[in-house]
Amino acid sequence: MAPVVAALRQEPGLDSRLVLTGQHGDLVGQILDALDLRPDYDLGIMQEGQSLYDVAQGCLQGLGGVVGEYRPDLLLAQGDTATVFLSSLVAFFEKIRVGHVEAGLRSGDKWAPFPEEIFRRLTDVLTDLHFAPTHSAREKLLAEGFDPSHVYVTGNTVVDSLMRIASVEGKVEAPLLRSILEDEDSRLVMLTAHRRESFGSPLRDIFCAVRKLVDDHGDVRLLYPVHPNPNVVEPAQELLSNHPRIDLVEPLGYRDLVLALKGAHLVLTDSGGIQEEAPTFGTPVLVLREVTERPEGVEAGVAILVGTDSERIVEEGNRILSRAHDEASPGAFPNPYGDGRAGERIVDIVSSVLTGASRATVDWAGP
Repeated sequence: MAPVVAALRQEPGLDSRLVLTGQHGDLVGQILDALDLRPDYDLGIMQEGQSLYDVAQGCLQGLGGVVGEYRPDLLLAQGDTATVFLSSLVAFFEKIRVGHVEAGLRSGDKWAPFPEEIFRRLTDVLTDLHFAPTHSAREKLLAEGFDPSHVYVTGNTVVDSLMRIASVEGKVEAPLLRSILEDEDSRLVMLTAHRRESFGSPLRDIFCAVRKLVDDHGDVRLLYPVHPNPNVVEPAQELLSNHPRIDLVEPLGYRDLVLALKGAHLVLTDSGGIQEEAPTFGTPVLVLREVTERPEGVEAGVAILVGTDSERIVEEGNRILSRAHDEASPGAFPNPYGDGRAGERIVDIVSSVLTGASRATVDWAGP
């Protein structure tokens, strides 16, 4: 959302406020600093062992107060989290228009990813301005009957942020990551795994497969920024912590994460965002999900859907790690997710809708 916030603050005639629900307070703080974001409101809803019911109650009460006081002409929300759906519901209760950034993503399975697939579907039902990141996302919205004149293809704002962060000069902050990237005799493999639907046996299968991959390639160093959820921490410690070339670390700062994705030879992830971030740098991705709402990377050939099946993970991982590194590079294929101008397009559309001004940009043409 940072590129949208930055563009909004530079747009004459528009007044904007940034609200942080605090659903993941510790993880968000580092990103706020890296992207120079200063929230006008921080609801601080995070609590120990919170459930979806706790998140829903905190969001509805906190956002209801902010929206009721400020009375915006439009509420913008990005993605598919509980915050996104609940903020759009608050706007509906207050009869305020909604703009959904990253609209139209669909896996086709209501249970995967859980609960995000339903959150984004419900958000789109409440949305007035759909900002689809790709033409594929737009087609899904049109197939569901949404008005074509209210569906805009903008590219994904994550590409804007990645290009900005990657262009800033400076060293990697985390000493361990820096040493791996500077070691010409080691290849970095990144792992991120934290999805609810993978808790239990599927996550253990992922960890066993990853360990075998590292054993099969003596020059590989695996870096795993471990999500703080106990359902992730405990099996990670049990199955991965005692390997000399596997490093379990705290979540990386945003800039370090971007540079790690840029420098990695392979990324294994069940994250939605990283499925878009790694292809921006041409880094191959194994998607640790049974279905994905981001098929563009798969179609471009930079992402492979492997699920949580150990044999499939090892097979595809070995295939990628056995080929020459220069077969995949940032310029190897057109970026399927954007050109770095999504935030600018979104604010141009918002300004046009709210003020009647003529649009200065056109929809993203795609790769």
